[in-house]
Amino acid sequence: MNTLAQDIINAHGGLDTWRTFRRVSATLDQGGALWGLKGKAGILDLTRVTVATDTQWASHAPFGAIAARSDFTTHRVALLDAQDRVVSALDVPRDSFRGHALDTPWNDLQLAFFAGCAMWTYLNTPFLLAWDGVECEDAGEWVEDGETWRKVSLRYPDTLEVFSKVQALYVGADHLVRRLDYDVEIAGNTPGAHYVSDYTTVSGIAFPTKRRIYPRGPDGQRIPEPLVVSIDLSDIRLG
Repeated sequence: MNTLAQDIINAHGGLDTWRTFRRVSATLDQGGALWGLKGKAGILDLTRVTVATDTQWASHAPFGAIAARSDFTTHRVALLDAQDRVVSALDVPRDSFRGHALDTPWNDLQLAFFAGCAMWTYLNTPFLLAWDGVECEDAGEWVEDGETWRKVSLRYPDTLEVFSKVQALYVGADHLVRRLDYDVEIAGNTPGAHYVSDYTTVSGIAFPTKRRIYPRGPDGQRIPEPLVVSIDLSDIRLG
């Protein structure tokens, strides 16, 4: 890790504190245009998400009326019933998105993959800066909403399943994350600008409880409509 990465991690509670935990869970309240566009409106509007901090794993429970929970890992996604029996599963799920555009409908396992990949990444940020193989570098200043932020370029290793290998995050003067940028490769490389706010501290770790994702223009600025995804988190727990 470089000094900037260390400063960002320390601002969110520090790596030593983070590594005392193996799970993060939260009540998840979601909205936005994406779910209807993909033919999956309402399924994950209100659920509980749990992610691992030491391996790539995430689960949403319940998974609407379809399954008791989902099970996302780096190379497989599954839906399980209340007795943890597999209802359906898909290996190498990313391959199923070949040729997809932003408006291509998803099946249930593709929704589970997208949601699991997303929430694992979000809830582990910015501690992923310390993950083996993750590279980051200072990309200069960025002025937005009357504030001067620091832009950080990120490159993720092939060992992690993320929306895009090259991403960016922006931090304020306090080194707390304000925004993330990525191109959603499984949805036609759709560029997103993902804003985080309303921080709370749980067991010494700072989490944003409000997330709003918008389209991102060629100039890097957000496009205010449509609101692609809204995420509100509550009852965050570490264990």
